[in-house]
Amino acid sequence: MSDKSARLIIGNNEIELPIYSPTVGPDVVDITKLYAQGDVFTYDPGFTSTAACDSTITFIDGAKGELLHRGYPIDQLAEKSHYLEVCYLLLYGELPSATELEDFESRVTNHTMVHEQMHNFFRGFRRDAHPMATLVGVVGAMSAFYHDSTDINDEWQREVAAIRLIAKLPTIAAMAFKYSIGQPFVYPRNDLDYAANFLHMCFSVPAEKYEVDPILARAMDRIFTLHADHEQNASTSTVRLASSSGANPFACIAAGIACLWGPAHGGANQACLEMLEEIGTVDRIPEFIARAKDKNDPFRLMGFGHRVYKNFDPRAKVMKQSADEVLDLLGVENNPKLQVAKELEKQALNDPYFAEKKLFPNVDFYSGIILEAMGFPTSMFTPIFALARTVGWISQWKEQISDPNLKIGRPRQLYTGEALRDYIDIENR
Repeated sequence: MSDKSARLIIGNNEIELPIYSPTVGPDVVDITKLYAQGDVFTYDPGFTSTAACDSTITFIDGAKGELLHRGYPIDQLAEKSHYLEVCYLLLYGELPSATELEDFESRVTNHTMVHEQMHNFFRGFRRDAHPMATLVGVVGAMSAFYHDSTDINDEWQREVAAIRLIAKLPTIAAMAFKYSIGQPFVYPRNDLDYAANFLHMCFSVPAEKYEVDPILARAMDRIFTLHADHEQNASTSTVRLASSSGANPFACIAAGIACLWGPAHGGANQACLEMLEEIGTVDRIPEFIARAKDKNDPFRLMGFGHRVYKNFDPRAKVMKQSADEVLDLLGVENNPKLQVAKELEKQALNDPYFAEKKLFPNVDFYSGIILEAMGFPTSMFTPIFALARTVGWISQWKEQISDPNLKIGRPRQLYTGEALRDYIDIENR
């Protein structure tokens, strides 16, 4: 119960609203009784001042540049942990013991293959289909292949669905990539770790042996880790809203993937690489920096700044380290986009305007550079984001399903259309 309250006066009616204090973060005014007691709604486009749920999973302090998973700072997790350990943390609330981690990794590894008939499902798509379009369709279709893990009221089925999604998303994403470039599907290998297995499925071919470089595997693992969850963003909120209706887990995750596809959300790193391509050459960077400073020019530097982080993106420092390692390994001499990226980063960081506005390179800037250097086309950037974020969506989904106060999501509106009017017969219009 709350020991604080706020008073809201509407005409002659005074309403007392409870105030709750979180573990960290701002207090929250409870308005659940507002309509019943005051006959009014709140109006908050974009939900920028509204908490739609309570959660114990992830916390962001944008002013401090802080991201915590179950209380652990993201930079510590990215430096000292690895993706599947972070998955365990998000799903179950605590870091695993060695035995628990071994068991979890074994369960994920043993579910990486997909139903063989799903291969035929892929062939129903056009070859030039965007991999995200394929991903939305195939993940949604998982409920047609895995009937034994769609009952959301069965705790064990929820657990099986969670493991299947985490295990199979890399396989499905790699298959979408292979299909788009006309190469044969590559089956997962259980002797490789999660990130290395994904890279092997994407870049190996049956005709020759392919060895995954450990620096690239580590960089990919960090990309997965740094994108694992990000609190109540648009796609997570979509998963929660779909879940509130009782939809099966595969449908909920497909809904999250569809939302993530938007360029304002998961497509940001793709937009960043497209911007680097637009800039073209290093000598044109000052021109585009000048445009970014011009208030009358709609051009913005993609990959700089963040809606939530008002200081710096805590994920960017770790991702920059990986970007430097990958570029040192693969080089940038023959890639104009990467040359532009390195010089743009340098000039922007040394420009007082960007420092004053706190427009620092964010995680999308560096992840796009890494994926480009590895050889992924920009169309694969968002599918990779989706497979990394799947564990976050599932963790949020599991948390919501377990909430005894769960209600179907039903936002209200500020109606500005026509009031009641009578139908006019067509001959009188």
